Amino acid sequence: MIPHASDDATPVPVLLVTGASRGIGAATARLAGRAGYRVALNCRRDVAGAERVAHDIRAGGGTALVLPADVGDAGAVAALFAAIDRDLGRITVLVNNAGLSGGACDLARLPHAVLQEVVATNLLGAFYCTQEAIARMARSAGGAGGAIVNVSSEAARFGGHRITAYAATKAGLNALTLGAARELAADGIRVNAISPGVIATAQYEDLEPARREGLLASIPLHRMGTPEEVAAAILWLASRDASYITGAILPITGGR
Repeated sequence: MIPHASDDATPVPVLLVTGASRGIGAATARLAGRAGYRVALNCRRDVAGAERVAHDIRAGGGTALVLPADVGDAGAVAALFAAIDRDLGRITVLVNNAGLSGGACDLARLPHAVLQEVVATNLLGAFYCTQEAIARMARSAGGAGGAIVNVSSEAARFGGHRITAYAATKAGLNALTLGAARELAADGIRVNAISPGVIATAQYEDLEPARREGLLASIPLHRMGTPEEVAAAILWLASRDASYITGAILPITGGR
C-alpha cells in the first residue's frame, strides 16, 4: 500500500527529491506523485531524465516540477528552495538522495577534485538542503513540521569496495540523521535514513558477471532489491504511519 500524502496533517504536501533523474530518486518521485504529493525533482545534469520522470507523474494526474541545481553549492540550494516556495508551496518532505560514488579507485590515487565533489554532493548537499528545509518546516519558524529522509548506504557500515570517500560521506549522513533527529524533534521535524544494500541500479547492473554473481550469492534473499522497494520505505518513513519514528537508519539489504 502506498502511504498517501493525505495521511499527513499539512494541507498542501510538497516533497523534494534530490538526484531524481534515475534510480532510487526517480522511483521515489514517481511513487510520491501517485501518493498525492506535489513533487519537486532536483537534478544536476540529467535534466532530460528528470523531465521523463516528471512527465510520468503528470500523466498520472500529479504535479511535478524539475529544478536543476548543484546541491553541493549553497547558493544554488537556496535558489532551489526559493523556486519551490514560489511554484509549489511550503515543503513538507525532503528526500536527500543526490549522491556520487566518484568511481572505484584506490584511496592513495583518489584525485582531490573527485574527493571534493563526492563530499560536496553527498554530505554538504544534505546539510545545505536540510538547513533550507528547517527554515520552512520548523514550528518555531511558522512551519507545520515535516519529515526528512536521507538516503544512506550500507557502505557506511563496511567501507565499500574501493569507494572509501563515498562510504565516508554516507557514514557522515548517518551522523547527520541522528543528530538532526534529536535537535529537530521539538520543532515537529522527523529525520530518518534508509540504508540500501545491493539495489538494481546502474551502479550494480554494470558490474562484471563474476562480481555480480558473488554479490548475489552473499544476499540471503538471493536477489537484488529494486528502486521501487526502496522508494516505498522512503515514503513510509515520510508518512503519518511512521509518526513515532525519528533517528532511525533502516537497512534495506535482503538480509545481507
